[in-house]
Amino acid sequence: MSDSIQYRRFTAADIDAAHALTVELKWPHRAEDWQFVANIGAGFVAERDSRVIGTVFCWKYGEHTASLGMVIVSPAHQGYGIGRRLTELALEELGSRATVLHATPAGRPLYEKLGFVPVGTLDQHQGTALQPPLLPLPARERLRPLGVNDIPRLVELASRASGLDRSSVLPLLIDSAEGIGLDRDGELIGFALFRRFGRGRAIGPVVVPRGDDPVRAKALIGHWLASNPGMFIRIDVPGESGLTDWLESLGLTRVDSVAKMARHAERMPPPDAEFAQYGIINQAIC
Repeated sequence: MSDSIQYRRFTAADIDAAHALTVELKWPHRAEDWQFVANIGAGFVAERDSRVIGTVFCWKYGEHTASLGMVIVSPAHQGYGIGRRLTELALEELGSRATVLHATPAGRPLYEKLGFVPVGTLDQHQGTALQPPLLPLPARERLRPLGVNDIPRLVELASRASGLDRSSVLPLLIDSAEGIGLDRDGELIGFALFRRFGRGRAIGPVVVPRGDDPVRAKALIGHWLASNPGMFIRIDVPGESGLTDWLESLGLTRVDSVAKMARHAERMPPPDAEFAQYGIINQAIC
């Protein structure tokens, strides 16, 4: 079969075929979700008899970091090394950049062979949330709407918290999202975005100052849950966030846990001393 498979770059004309792959695998992505990841990244497809049977995407964040995801192979064509070849093409595109991805248990052995090492975990929560209780914020802090003038600060906070340059991703994300900010004495110190995704809405990224008690992250997430009763919501949170039990108590069940992995991990920036990411954009873009 491998002789009949061709590999090429992903184009805008492949959106519908890629969406059909995720439908086949029961992934929640809409065609619009595919369009967003394609607009900001570079992709490759595997093709057989002029039919797209596999995809991969990668996203460059500045000169030194990147992420990789949307590694999909049609069930009828798995086991032939297609996923590996697609991943290799993406890594060739990224060169020596420090690259992160989120790996399922099935995909992890492949990524380990390609030089990725585990650096954390990620919990996926989804469901229709209960009304969250009001949470008191520290003194002099309040939630407020975000405005256009906040975009440079949002990029700074998101970049520091994730360790990835968000200057190209975040402005595009904001175009299709609502946002709430955390303000201390007139200074923006955190935020959470809320947008359409899959069968409902997604919360993320969520960025706040580091702390043993994630009360600030809970307040931002709770804002979106309280203002959207009955809405199906998804949020992906780092395993060390301290949010999993709280989210489950509100009806957002943990439906999956995956490994966060990195290639050239030694080139990743060290964690920011002041800000942390308590919810990611999604498992591909991180």
